[in-house]
Amino acid sequence: MDEKVIATFDQSLHRCDNNPQFLDLFYERFLDSSPKVKEKFKNTDFNKQKRLLRASFYLILLASEDPEKGPERYLGYLAARHSASDLDIGSELYDLWLDSLLATVKECDPDYGPEVEQAWEQMMEIGIDYMLRRYHHS
Repeated sequence: MDEKVIATFDQSLHRCDNNPQFLDLFYERFLDSSPKVKEKFKNTDFNKQKRLLRASFYLILLASEDPEKGPERYLGYLAARHSASDLDIGSELYDLWLDSLLATVKECDPDYGPEVEQAWEQMMEIGIDYMLRRYHHS
């Protein structure tokens, strides 16, 4: 992954993380995106879920620095948890997730622009692509 993309994402993530409403706004938007999303999250402890999401952003950052082994090393547990044999998070939900995330970043990052949007898309694709490849493998 290009160092400039990583740095742009990292800086934007810190700006978003400085907004105490960032993850609440994201989950509000994501849950409103589809009845299926609401159903998947109906028994979720959102305090824990927000901590997990925040941590996953940093795991993706680490995975991006080692494209060969990083995804398995840093995202293996998440992929297994989201797979067909566990939470069964199918591919249709990742598009809604990414759209909701990008809209929330746009709202929360005062320096948002095309470069920031591209950085988030490229970084999140590392995780999404890995999760989808592992969907049928527990």
